[in-house]
This record gives sequence, structure tokens and C-alpha cells, in this order.
Amino acid sequence: MSAESTGSRGFTYWRLRFRAWRGNRPFWAGLFTLLGSVPIAYLPYADVRLGNITIAMATTAGAGSLIIGLLLATLGLTMWFHSIVRVFAGVAAIILGLVSLPISNIGGFLVGFLFSLIGGALSISWAPGVPRDEAGEDEGQGGAAVSEDAAVVPGQRPEGGTDLHVTEATTQANGGRNSAG
Repeated sequence: MSAESTGSRGFTYWRLRFRAWRGNRPFWAGLFTLLGSVPIAYLPYADVRLGNITIAMATTAGAGSLIIGLLLATLGLTMWFHSIVRVFAGVAAIILGLVSLPISNIGGFLVGFLFSLIGGALSISWAPGVPRDEAGEDEGQGGAAVSEDAAVVPGQRPEGGTDLHVTEATTQANGGRNSAG
């Protein structure tokens, strides 16, 4: 190894990379949608065994359940890797979740139905965050940002007793005697 190589990248590096990846897309929406697809697609084909008794939950709409489950899984992955179509994917996940109620054993015994509804709603409501640089530029322009609550009128003392916020510039601006036209 050369002196310039960092060696193996540890757990912290990969955790921070995953955190950055997760923050740029509707991660939880995709995860809930993927989790909702599993019971919808699996339960119509599952066999439950209680001792020597086999209970089959297969229905005549097993193919429809499999298609709905696969479409939900595809929509969940689409939310992760193509977040630009997140609204379409969210609406489609909600519609497929509703369609799974009559087709797939009451929507995967309501578990898959609820997960797909939550995932779709999260996908629709997710919006990309504003980078910190853009948020900091708004405060940096025009000097210090003063909220309207902190505005001090000349001749009037704040509740603290001292008139610390009044300077010549604020006195002229707050006095209303500017020659602005």
C-alpha cells in the first residue's frame, strides 16, 4: 500500500455514504412499498402447517396477487432509483394497494395494504431538500437578518430597558424620512 491510500474503508464511511444516498430520495416510501408487496404477493401461495394439517390460503386470484405484488416492488425500487417520478409511483402504489383488498386476501391481511398506502403517501408528500449553501445565502445578503418581531422603533425602549438595536442606519430607516422617491 502506498502512503497516499486510505486503506480499507470502515463502517463509518459506508454509513455516511448510505445516509447521503438515503437523504436524496424518498427512501422510507420505497421501503414501505417494498414491504407491502411481500404479503400481497406471498400469502395467496403460502401454506400454513399446524401439525399434520395443511391450510392453503390459495385463491383463484393468485396470479393477480402476484402481479400486484411485483408491481408494488417495482414501484418501491422506482421510488429509490428514479425519484423524479415519485408522485406517479406514489399514486400507483396507493391504487394497487386499494385493488389488493378484493384480489389478494384482503390486501395481504391488511398488512400489505397498509404498508403500500403509507409508502404511496410518503412518496407523494416527499420533496427534495434545499442544500445548505442556498439557505445560507439568503441570510448573508443585505447584512444581518432582523425579524419583524425584533424591530425597534426609535424613541421606544425594548422590554429589557436598553435600546441596543437602534443605530444611525436603523433610526433613519425606521424614521421613514428616507428620500426614496
